[in-house]
Amino acid sequence: MSTSAPLLPPGCPGEVRHIDGAAGRVALYRSGPDAGVPMLLVHSVNAAACAYETRPLFEHFAQSRPVYAFDLPGFGLSDRSDRPYTIRLMTDALLAVRTEIARLHGAAAIDATALSLGCEFLARAAVEQPGAFRSLALVSPTGFAGRKPREGAPGASLGVGGLHRVVASGVLSDAIFNNLTRPGVIRYFLKKTWGGKNISEALWEYDCLTTRMPGAKHAPLYFVSAFLFAADAFSLYRALAMPVWMSHGVRGDFTDYRLKTLMQGRPNWRITQYASGAFPHFELRQDFMRDHDAFLSAL
Repeated sequence: MSTSAPLLPPGCPGEVRHIDGAAGRVALYRSGPDAGVPMLLVHSVNAAACAYETRPLFEHFAQSRPVYAFDLPGFGLSDRSDRPYTIRLMTDALLAVRTEIARLHGAAAIDATALSLGCEFLARAAVEQPGAFRSLALVSPTGFAGRKPREGAPGASLGVGGLHRVVASGVLSDAIFNNLTRPGVIRYFLKKTWGGKNISEALWEYDCLTTRMPGAKHAPLYFVSAFLFAADAFSLYRALAMPVWMSHGVRGDFTDYRLKTLMQGRPNWRITQYASGAFPHFELRQDFMRDHDAFLSAL
């Protein structure tokens, strides 16, 4: 594990290091005491995604346990090179971070919390290595919208190759990404995430900065082409055997969780709804952290 000078300020406070592996160079944030069950945090995916989205969680858990967050490949301080950004790449990065945590703290199972599309990567990692995770917290997880659960071919994505070839072509790719990441557009999408005007200004400022870093367009263009959405997302959720806490809000663009009824009543699942947008850990920080702590204390 080697240190590296960042291209932009760290998304989370504490120690910043990089690990190198099959997913390339991944930026890893660490804070908190050495003792206790480690907590791993996984951010969402969008044009301006970054570990800063997990910062309230990072600051909270650093008070009582080792806490780790990382920038997914193509985002933040991680490798943003021009390469295919796939579900496998994102899951491999998550598992590489889990391996590093095991090296530092032992092989005992850890707790993990993910946001939005990051929940699909976390669920896949937990299905592949169930003994590595003691519990999962899924915040506004994708894969619960619509009438039909995504139970397609294992490992397949919803990606549209022709669409990606168009959006990633030459000058057009720059135009599309630059338009998606204008400060006013970033604010617009955060308002849709919050379901209101009272967004986190600090997150908006960081989003505006991280989208101006070299290589920032590559991963988001795979995201808008649907290559990071799993065709088997719901199958992964069904397969989880460890305790799972799912939470979501009721405002903004991310409010369709009708398929959660298929998971309600399962003995290892708890579901909480908040009067918030998709990031209740920002909006209702005290309530969210209280409920998250209660879930972990009951394990």
